[in-house]
Amino acid sequence: MKNFNLAAGVSPMTRIIKQAGKIALLASITCAISLPVMAAQHPNLVINQQDVAAMKQAITQPGSFQNAFNTTQSNVDKGLDQPIEVPVPKDAGGGYTHEKHKSNYQQMYDTGIIYQLTGDKKYAEYVKDMLLQYATLYPTLPLHPMRKSNNEGKLFWQGLNEAVWLVHTIQAYDFIYDALTPAERNTIETGAIIPAALFLSEQSPHTFNKVHNHGTWATAAVGMSGYVLDKPLWVERALYDLNLAKKGGFMRQLDELFSPDGYYNEGPYYQRYALMPFVTFAKAIEQNEPQRKIFQYRDGILLKAITSTVELSYNKLFFPLNDAIKSKGIDTIELVNGVAIAYGLNGDPRLLDIAQQQHNILLTGDGLKVAQGLDNKLQQPFPFVSTLFRDGQQGDDGALVVMRQGKATDQAIVFKATAQGLGHGHFDKLTWQFYDAGNEIVSDYGAARFLNVEAKFGGRYLPENESWAKQTIAHNTLIVDEKSHFNGKLKAANKNNPTLHFYSAKQDLTIASASIDTAYDDVAFKRTLALVNIKQRDAVIGIDIMRVTANKPHQYDLPVHYQGQLIDTNFDRQASLTQLSALGTENGYQHLWLLATANLAKDKAANKLAKVTWLNDNGHFYTHSTLVNTNFNNATNEQMLFTQLGANDPDMNLRQQQSFIHRVNATNHTYVSVMEPHGEYNPSKEYTLEATSNIAGLIHHQQAELEAVQIRFTDGQQYLLAINHADNAVTQETQSVISVNGVQYPFSGRAELLDIKESK
Repeated sequence: MKNFNLAAGVSPMTRIIKQAGKIALLASITCAISLPVMAAQHPNLVINQQDVAAMKQAITQPGSFQNAFNTTQSNVDKGLDQPIEVPVPKDAGGGYTHEKHKSNYQQMYDTGIIYQLTGDKKYAEYVKDMLLQYATLYPTLPLHPMRKSNNEGKLFWQGLNEAVWLVHTIQAYDFIYDALTPAERNTIETGAIIPAALFLSEQSPHTFNKVHNHGTWATAAVGMSGYVLDKPLWVERALYDLNLAKKGGFMRQLDELFSPDGYYNEGPYYQRYALMPFVTFAKAIEQNEPQRKIFQYRDGILLKAITSTVELSYNKLFFPLNDAIKSKGIDTIELVNGVAIAYGLNGDPRLLDIAQQQHNILLTGDGLKVAQGLDNKLQQPFPFVSTLFRDGQQGDDGALVVMRQGKATDQAIVFKATAQGLGHGHFDKLTWQFYDAGNEIVSDYGAARFLNVEAKFGGRYLPENESWAKQTIAHNTLIVDEKSHFNGKLKAANKNNPTLHFYSAKQDLTIASASIDTAYDDVAFKRTLALVNIKQRDAVIGIDIMRVTANKPHQYDLPVHYQGQLIDTNFDRQASLTQLSALGTENGYQHLWLLATANLAKDKAANKLAKVTWLNDNGHFYTHSTLVNTNFNNATNEQMLFTQLGANDPDMNLRQQQSFIHRVNATNHTYVSVMEPHGEYNPSKEYTLEATSNIAGLIHHQQAELEAVQIRFTDGQQYLLAINHADNAVTQETQSVISVNGVQYPFSGRAELLDIKESK
């Protein structure tokens, strides 16, 4: 490969650019640095000439790939019949011009690949004509009239969309490159591609150098453009930041945004979104500079990221952590690309199981391999099992724990003990969600946003994303004195994360424990969650222990946001029949209507156990049973509050969801609860089975570092979940003994479910 000497071929980087409103001098690069000239053959990004030859052969033979080609060609041909429109940008997300430019880059991409596979010049002509119109428009554009102040665009309201446009457009240009005259290439490059790349890099250094998904898209766009336009300096900048100082850029993003387990700092929803530029640019790097071994970097972090993105889903939808849109799942185009690229590299037949569920064959070399694997029925079931995903660059910033039992759509608990997740993170340390029978049962709100629905705040995040969705009360975790974790301050939250004490997964018992003492000034809390399969009863239950300690009395709220219709409680409720009031005035409480109140310490019917039962749309009943502290003499010291979302919401932006909140006034308190699926309701066949809870009592035991929850069922059967919280290493062979009612119960490892006997 030839070498390109920077001193001879490129002016020294002494150009002055604006950066955050100040003038900064780009670092000069010495003559000793040499950069490689990129391959002149096209296409040279996600597909190459060998891929094209194989795909041309495949479309002549019946099969999945031919079907995908025929479908895409039919859609492209319909587009050819429509006049090309490249409008002056004016609308925010969801508006006409925004959506038109999105459909344009997708149309150019699809049309370009059909040109590669057919050789029919009409397809290249269409892409060329559209690119020439962009080359005329782009140099005339000011900043977008609806731009966001922190990430500005020209074609789009934010620079993020501009980068997405260039990622697709540079591939389309690459597809038709050889069909253009030198003059046409010059016009397109100088009018559209180069100005867009410079806008995303030199003119937007605050985004380009940022370790964030916006920076990932920008670096991918510029780096891929560098490969096509034979600008090696662009590639180096994309990899190592504008100054080549390695303080930002694609490689720094790979280092900092993923944990060693492939978990992405901002959560599954943004892991899915960021995956596209990560794997697309990486594929281009692999095609042009295989010596970089990009897919082997950090012990194969990109392949881990692809697999973990799949694992962070339930019934095909991603777990809605942080600013998540709850309708996104494994069939999104970003993961379709990721699965195809991963399968093309490692041939893992379990990935074909996911590809089959995605119902989307890509017209790429990797897509061809997927199609051939599916046609030959090589797929094997993808294993959805309990998994620990460490967070942080070194894996020491907490973790996300996914507990599963049975099949992929059976019971699951998500225990979020992660770092904040940057600006998209929510103030919800040690929150949890529960899933069963394919549905979300104990839920997380996700983001308050109508993506690309212009009528709803221009498609941007709604104001309620800050006032509700990010606030702690919107989640299933502890709130102290009606204040959110870290007082809702992002900088403080980003500096602190929970400590994961242990995680253990056995065949019928998965358990994890984590704590945090920085969310509030003088309050620490530790949560232990377990998912237990009691085979003798053919029952799977979740067990939740939340221990709170403080230096003085506080009001503690522990909400459960549930999906379904309230059926019953075993305690009296005082409902608000004619007038509703908001539960509070700030920190999300202002959005909750108080529907009913129950004074638990006063209600004898509770019998030391407060039970709430609801019916989910999946036709199953769910009962949340929690211990009531009978040591409280004042009835207002322990309450259950029933709420509905929607107060102080004049634009009706919030979904009408329900919750019940276990409120305790104390200095120290331990919440102990059991989540129990049971029964069935079938209105079609008109029968109801086991509509009432089978749990009759709970007792909490504490013996130094040993802890246990005793569970008594209505038929008299009793079980003990015994736990060893010792800080020292505990293995599966570690033996412990806990005393319950005068009986010694030995158990092994971190935790074990035991049959127990009452002392006589």
